[in-house]
Amino acid sequence: MRIRTTLAAAALALLAGASMPAMANTLRYANQGDLKSLDPYTLNETTTNAHLGHVYEGLTKRGKDLAIEPGLAERWETSEDGLTWRFYLRKNVKFHNGNPFTADDVVFSAQRVRAQGSNFQTRVPTNAEFVKVDDYTVDVKLKTPNPILNYQWDTWYIMDKEWAEANNTAAPTPASAPTPSYAALNANGTGPFRIESHQPGVRTVFKVNEGWWGKPEHNLTEIIFTPIGSDATRVAALLSGEVDVIEPVPLQDIQRVKSSANADVLTGPELRTIFLGFDQIRDELLFSNVKGKNPFKDIRVRKAFYYAIDIETIKSRVMRGLATPSALMIAPELVSFAQDFTRPKFDPEGAKKLLAEAGYPNGFEVGMDCPNDRYVNDEAICQAVVSMLARVGVKVNLMAQPKAQYFAKILKSGNYNTSFYLLGWTPGTFDGHNVLHDIQGCRDNPQSSRGETNLGGYCNKKHDELADQVLVENDKAKRDQLMKEAFKIAFDDFAYIPLHQQALAWGVSKKVKLTQRADNSVLLYWARKE
Repeated sequence: MRIRTTLAAAALALLAGASMPAMANTLRYANQGDLKSLDPYTLNETTTNAHLGHVYEGLTKRGKDLAIEPGLAERWETSEDGLTWRFYLRKNVKFHNGNPFTADDVVFSAQRVRAQGSNFQTRVPTNAEFVKVDDYTVDVKLKTPNPILNYQWDTWYIMDKEWAEANNTAAPTPASAPTPSYAALNANGTGPFRIESHQPGVRTVFKVNEGWWGKPEHNLTEIIFTPIGSDATRVAALLSGEVDVIEPVPLQDIQRVKSSANADVLTGPELRTIFLGFDQIRDELLFSNVKGKNPFKDIRVRKAFYYAIDIETIKSRVMRGLATPSALMIAPELVSFAQDFTRPKFDPEGAKKLLAEAGYPNGFEVGMDCPNDRYVNDEAICQAVVSMLARVGVKVNLMAQPKAQYFAKILKSGNYNTSFYLLGWTPGTFDGHNVLHDIQGCRDNPQSSRGETNLGGYCNKKHDELADQVLVENDKAKRDQLMKEAFKIAFDDFAYIPLHQQALAWGVSKKVKLTQRADNSVLLYWARKE
């Protein structure tokens, strides 16, 4: 009787197991920064783009090697004169609420991404006309050829026109918005995961989208993202198994994590350039004791600041050797001429002399904005800069804030509310033109997206003329030469102070297999967890 009972119980267990759904496979991820807004046009920042890339998709996407691949567009072609691009959209794709994806959504998203309040206006040329040919075909008509039109469309995410209009979010949500919009707190994409719940500053839960059009490479059922600002707490959570992936691993903890039984560190070079910028456009700085004029309009002052920065000390002490000092505002891997530029040497005495020549023999006082949870050791870098500038007589009042507050301040209503700041930039196109246009381009034309992230307002018209030629030049040798000339203009103008390319450092449980891309996008739809 006991044997029969056991067999019956076993049979019932097998039947129950056959009818049960697959076991949940949850991956827990922690980052030093928060996911403030779910609106995909609020903040053009790599970590935010990666978060939202699980939910939203672009017409294109980039693979593990950063090569462009078809996304919501199956294929595309250009006319002989380069003035018309035709995109053939993927059929039978649905948004998470069940609405079909069509050409109407592409045309709507092209309008929304270029509207006031969007931080992604450079994704699509201002004068590009999007024409619906049929439900699954869109033409993009240009005034001038643009061979890199779609290079950054992997993070120009397509939104559901019907959903956005029904929820009063047809306009983008600015980073400085006093109250969150519906799109900032809710999401409706076509991607491999959907948002189940979102508590800004607390956690965001992503559930697998069973109706996704693609073939999943992951084996996850959900992702739980938790912001953990404390380095020590973040590392402890990884080592204890409380979380499976963290970014970044603090430089001082890399060896500790590597030697642990439960986790490892994925490291590699990153394409992001960390740099310092100045307000060069206002007649008087917002945050300075100098009244009636702007010291940063004087090239001697900008040059003095550059000379005062001891980049080797930042590399060795702040970054623990895991940084590559840069002479240009772009990673050397992305341009052919990087070796032709040499960074000016650290020269504090020369800096003092330049300041005196500019009329500031005793230096001056200026405010500095810095994130404290966005880049590797960002606040520590800023503190080192403060100390170095103090040695040449400049008193810097540092304001270091979490990235949500930092970006809201410096991008406030497009007013670029800063005098001196630290920022990082990876060109979304992985092409030098992006830096020439977005970072170094004049922002004196409100009808143009040029200079969208040029917070300091640096402007050189010859530079912009060359940038425009770069955009339409198809001959690589000629294009590279034009690009080199443009970069040299900004280099000679001391438009910015490039610091370094930081190293990637992701902490990953030994139960997880994950691809690390050089753009530092943590994309968990490639993750597999045992």
